[in-house]
Amino acid sequence: MTNPPAAWIRSIGLIGPGMADWPACAAILAGDAAWSPEKTVLNAPEQLPPAERRRAVRVVKLALGIGLQATTAAGMDPSGLATVFSSSGGDGVNCHQICETLASDDRQISPTRFHNSVHNAAAGYWGIATGATAPSAVLCAYDGSFGAGLLEALAQVRFDGQPCLLLAYDADYPEPLRAARPIPDAFGVALLLTPEREANSCGRLAAKLTDAPPDTLADPALDALRCSIPAARSLPLLEAIAASRSGRVVLDYLAHARLAVDYTA
Repeated sequence: MTNPPAAWIRSIGLIGPGMADWPACAAILAGDAAWSPEKTVLNAPEQLPPAERRRAVRVVKLALGIGLQATTAAGMDPSGLATVFSSSGGDGVNCHQICETLASDDRQISPTRFHNSVHNAAAGYWGIATGATAPSAVLCAYDGSFGAGLLEALAQVRFDGQPCLLLAYDADYPEPLRAARPIPDAFGVALLLTPEREANSCGRLAAKLTDAPPDTLADPALDALRCSIPAARSLPLLEAIAASRSGRVVLDYLAHARLAVDYTA
């Protein structure tokens, strides 16, 4: 690819273990703060009506939390933003409870459980919370979901010439599902991408496929986080952004391909 899709980063939202937001994560990745991997705290945003706030599951709280962080930091109205939601799976707790019900004598699934089980549930709640009417794409690429979402968002910015909000997120599963899909905690990152540089842009991204090995993190604990949660495959790129370090970052993507991201601070 001679002219890979590119965009400017207007703002970032992030929630993860011991990381309440992007400034906290940036300080850890830049070496300015120690990381304490406490359990990820997720709250339903006040923008949701009371009934939907009560029904919101973990991935919904996570996706809306990172998205609203990014749009608030940018001072942008989320209602007109195109979005790309990318996750390796749905809400594990909800899936577990549906499986328990189906394995019981009473196999009737509640409507709330059912509507929270679909992969685009977070996008639907986002529309309710923000009044968004712009196009929304919802992707899943197993462990490569962050890379797939990033490529989709960059392509949208390039061809539509409009900002696009990428939301990549994953949450943990209870046992016995965790034995098959051992995601230990919730982690999500949102990148608000724009076609042109703006006053507070924090760098430019361009991405293409490569067969080079993926970058790792020097801190063993943070690198274990990178490997254990699909959305956390973004951490080497976020480390470069936190350090304002221009250069190429290679991220895990598909089984036989990696994603080379050229970052310009």
